[in-house]
Amino acid sequence: MTTERRGSSNIKNYALQGIHVVAKPIGPVCNLGCTYCFYLEKQALFSPGEQYRMSDDVLSAFITHYITSQPTPVVEFVWQGGEPTLLGIDFFKRVIKLQKPFAKQKTITNSLQTNGTLLTEKWCRFLKKHNFAVGLSLDGPQEIHDRYRCDRKGKGSFDKVMQGLKLLQEHKIEYNVMACVARETARKPLDVYRFLRDQGVEFIQFSPVVERMPDARSRRHGLRLSEPASLGKDEQRTEVTPWSVIPDEYGDFLIDIYEEWVRHDVGRVFVMNFEWALNAWIGNPSPVCIHAKQCGRSLALEHNGDVYACDHCVYPEYRLGNILTEALPGLAQRSRRSGFGVSKETALPRWCRECDVLAACQGGCPKHRFAKTYYGEPGLHYLCPGYRKFFLHIRKYLRVMTQLIEHGLPASHVMDAINGPLVIKLDKKSK
Repeated sequence: MTTERRGSSNIKNYALQGIHVVAKPIGPVCNLGCTYCFYLEKQALFSPGEQYRMSDDVLSAFITHYITSQPTPVVEFVWQGGEPTLLGIDFFKRVIKLQKPFAKQKTITNSLQTNGTLLTEKWCRFLKKHNFAVGLSLDGPQEIHDRYRCDRKGKGSFDKVMQGLKLLQEHKIEYNVMACVARETARKPLDVYRFLRDQGVEFIQFSPVVERMPDARSRRHGLRLSEPASLGKDEQRTEVTPWSVIPDEYGDFLIDIYEEWVRHDVGRVFVMNFEWALNAWIGNPSPVCIHAKQCGRSLALEHNGDVYACDHCVYPEYRLGNILTEALPGLAQRSRRSGFGVSKETALPRWCRECDVLAACQGGCPKHRFAKTYYGEPGLHYLCPGYRKFFLHIRKYLRVMTQLIEHGLPASHVMDAINGPLVIKLDKKSK
């Protein structure tokens, strides 16, 4: 997840520009052992005795190259893991120090994705002082959250995460919540949404959990999950893990929450999945790679300086190079020249190309295109039935919100259209 620094139904044009890098300064090391985590197992790809801590040389090279090669006026640093707070505050003090010489050239922002269990008063004072945005992993009320998000001893992490949430709120730190939607979670949509809303969370992103059971190649690498579908030979393997969400149930999950949100919370709670849908309906490019036409400009940087084509593709086959020896623009170009980005669009099966919600979905993430279409074509996204159900269901609301925005009115007025008569007369034309 990328931590969104804003969320609004007053949609702007979020054209993807420049290069986006998700930095993993501690690699796959984490203090939790979440059942559905796809990154913990990446330790199997490194040698025994690996020091999972970004060196000063790698950190300095990354910060310098990322800022100087970025064509955009704003440079957004996203720090993930594993659990990046395990590095301690001093590491991030070094980050700020290395960024400082460039402060007059660019607007520099920092975002930290965390499970929240290690946040303290000291951490929050630092984050507030340096204007870090925080993405907090919280799946819902305790019985839902602790179902999958436990520590290494199997103890639920809910209480510690909630302490972290309260600290973020008390220190008025800009934050959002990423809620992973696993199989059991999807069956309690309103429990999840109402809990987060009632805790004062204003910005929410729902992330579906989809992982395949391991194949022979994955087992050779010592992995318990299958590698991305786009890697090739066994891409039609469709057996998913017991915690992966069911496609139709994911669609119903989003629909149930949308029906609650569109009646009561538009303009007060910002669900990024809903923002992306409205953004697509208006005709703007997607702000997230999942629903963008192409990918390949969102890279992942490991703790040792290795750069990969995607956060979901940290495997030897997708290694592009190392930040200590190669420049980021060249690495991004290599990713796209290899077909990683363009093929997201060109490899769409007929079912997708003819779909009336293609503009919103764009075929989803290539990692999860391991299903077959009605015509028997390979390359269909596993969640296609759920995505399609959701996007078709909300079209009637998107039409109204689009008209409101075109008339210079807040999209939140859609609640008046649903719950009572609108004061302003709208055109009868709709998109």
